[in-house]
Amino acid sequence: MILIVQIVLVVAVIMVSVAMMRGGVNARHLALRRIMLMIFAVAAALSIFFPNALTHVAGFLGIGRGTDLVLYAAIVCFFVFIATTYQRFRNMETSITTLSRRIALDEAQKPWAERQDAGGENPGGQNADGLRQ
Repeated sequence: MILIVQIVLVVAVIMVSVAMMRGGVNARHLALRRIMLMIFAVAAALSIFFPNALTHVAGFLGIGRGTDLVLYAAIVCFFVFIATTYQRFRNMETSITTLSRRIALDEAQKPWAERQDAGGENPGGQNADGLRQ
């Protein structure tokens, strides 16, 4: 029975790792993310098949149990996730603000265009874009 659980957990780790490898901002970021995910996948698979090894690693690092080591690693990963998500949202917010400003400027009324459309004279020799002719 334990072999089945181990296989299911390894398959789940592999599926998550493959899903996380997709996409990326640039080639360097993508390569670093793939390397880190491969290290995670190997470490997770080894800890599933050899749980005592995790306890030995925890003891070597001065941590009492392997489960404590996993908890600490999960906390660190959570904080990294929060930091990267915050950075991503800040970048997205900046992009949305820039886009909103651009749309507002593009859709703003242009008084010089209205005067020309009304059949009046072209004041100051300007064309529809407000540039001198």
